[in-house]
Amino acid sequence: MNKRKAAPFRLEEEKWAAPYFLAPVAGYSDVAFRAICAEMGAALCYTEMVSAEALVRNHAKTKELLARDPAETHYAIQLFGANPATLAKAAEIVSAFQPAVIDLNCGCPVPKIIKAGAGSALLKTPERIGEIVRAMRNATSVPISVKIRTGWDEKSINYLETAGMAIEAGACAITLHGRTRAQGYSGKADWDAIKALAAQTSVPIFGSGDVFSADDAIAMQEYTGCDGVMIARGAIGNPFIFQELCQRAAGQRIDEALSPKVVSQTALHHLELAVKYLGEQTACVEFRKHFCAYTKGFVGGAALRAQAVRCSTFVEFQRLLELFAESAA
Repeated sequence: MNKRKAAPFRLEEEKWAAPYFLAPVAGYSDVAFRAICAEMGAALCYTEMVSAEALVRNHAKTKELLARDPAETHYAIQLFGANPATLAKAAEIVSAFQPAVIDLNCGCPVPKIIKAGAGSALLKTPERIGEIVRAMRNATSVPISVKIRTGWDEKSINYLETAGMAIEAGACAITLHGRTRAQGYSGKADWDAIKALAAQTSVPIFGSGDVFSADDAIAMQEYTGCDGVMIARGAIGNPFIFQELCQRAAGQRIDEALSPKVVSQTALHHLELAVKYLGEQTACVEFRKHFCAYTKGFVGGAALRAQAVRCSTFVEFQRLLELFAESAA
């Protein structure tokens, strides 16, 4: 195990004893889901990726991604782009939303993001990442963090260099997803890379990759010595992961396996929040994938999911969730 002593995550005056965060998951980390995760105990929830270019152009739909629920005592905004001046202006704009941190995405492997020179395309030019971080730091007093991957592909593993340039430019923390851009989300995450980075840096390092349970999150911290864990796919349909991690950090007794009744109550609350922020029509379309995630692994879930893809109103989903809750009997 890494001998570097892990410290509680600190940004300015904030400190968390259980540093487990909801990652910026495109298509999932909207305000409703972030609120649910925050209520469950997530120390910090990140918005979906927000286009710096669209923000600067005052795109209304883009600003909707910045909506914040009262449950989000702290939240983080993630920006993507490739131009230092544009990202600096975007950082200045989002500062008005008072995020705990503004994160620069240097890890997204989606082709259209890479084509624009953003996301993991920036891994090809670590010096550009430094330029962007420096420009953002000069534009706002909000701390700037950076999320990276191990490299563009297995022949260009450069996370130590990339992180070093970001830190030198003023980054307050680095999140490392232990995969290359070429891997996407396939294969196994390289926790050894997270361990190596955590051992060599002065700022907090957060690990990401292959964390699907509380046991995984704790194992990552223990193995790598990282200061916190970013949870992405492991939280989808399972915001309860944050509740368990907080309970374990506090030395509390862990409840037995979640029942369909408890899951259905949380899912309904999630949908209520989605309707509040998105309107019923959009919320119900978006909730179909969340319903499928919430019911995954439960007996009878497949039949309910087949019905969920046709639900288009709050009442229809409410009835379906009631059927799911009754399956506990």
